[in-house]
Amino acid sequence: MIPLVFHPIYSQLELPHRHRFPIEKYVGIRDELVKRGVSESGFTQPLPLSERDLYQYYSQDYVKALSSGTLDVKAMRRIGFPWSEQLIKRTYTAVAGTCLTAQLAIEQGKALNLTGGYHHAFADYGSGFCLFNDLYLAAKTMQKASHIDNVLILDLDVHQGDGTAKLAENDNDIFTLSIHGEKNFPHRKQQSNIDIGLLKGAGDDEYLTTLDEALTLVLRQFQPDAIIYDAGVDIHVNDDLGLLNVTTEGVLTRDKRVFDFADGCGVPIAAVIGGGYQRDIAALVDVHLQLYKAAGVIAR
Repeated sequence: MIPLVFHPIYSQLELPHRHRFPIEKYVGIRDELVKRGVSESGFTQPLPLSERDLYQYYSQDYVKALSSGTLDVKAMRRIGFPWSEQLIKRTYTAVAGTCLTAQLAIEQGKALNLTGGYHHAFADYGSGFCLFNDLYLAAKTMQKASHIDNVLILDLDVHQGDGTAKLAENDNDIFTLSIHGEKNFPHRKQQSNIDIGLLKGAGDDEYLTTLDEALTLVLRQFQPDAIIYDAGVDIHVNDDLGLLNVTTEGVLTRDKRVFDFADGCGVPIAAVIGGGYQRDIAALVDVHLQLYKAAGVIAR
């Protein structure tokens, strides 16, 4: 059975009316997976991280200020959430979920978190709904295994993984690849090992051809021992923030090609769901479910 990581707190956060972040989607994904045959006992719950768990890679001043609610108003506005104790508890649990997913992937070859992809968080500040960068922390978690040296962070969210790129810029054993919308957030891009910006309106054929070329290019430059995959679905044609025209079938094909790539490399892969911003939660959940179909968790 493919490990799935989930905690109800992923969706337990009260946000202002009409807030842009679709917090309900996480429990929606869990519920739909259960409807499609996944056992309630098939989900592993993460235990929250502590402040001290983050100090090695993130600014202690930032971690302490954010956790205690003393971060200044401008910095919280950049993150995009109102501060609350529940926000911090949820964040520590969600980030722990991605680290747990990374550990389970090493043990069993493949694992999926029902949240994750907080790629806009930097070492000393958060941005774009991201408080702490779980992708980078999960990569460092993977490298604690004796046989894992090189980790590929494959970011296919529509927004460039700027925080991840910056955190990993001096790590020769972490390779960052971001395929994203060029004219989309963040306006100031960072330098990944490979960055490919797609123009507004790119559809299935262009997107999938670009992905194939990028994965070929990765193997010319880097030999991964493990992969962390940010499977953002804000590339979807109906996404409110994405600006691309990739269909649901295109999302499924993308995810399948990524898992096939990992299989071809013979390496473990840990996947997170990344961004997706349709206001219709049921429709959004359906697009996210393509990841679980591609992984073989549920039938296509």
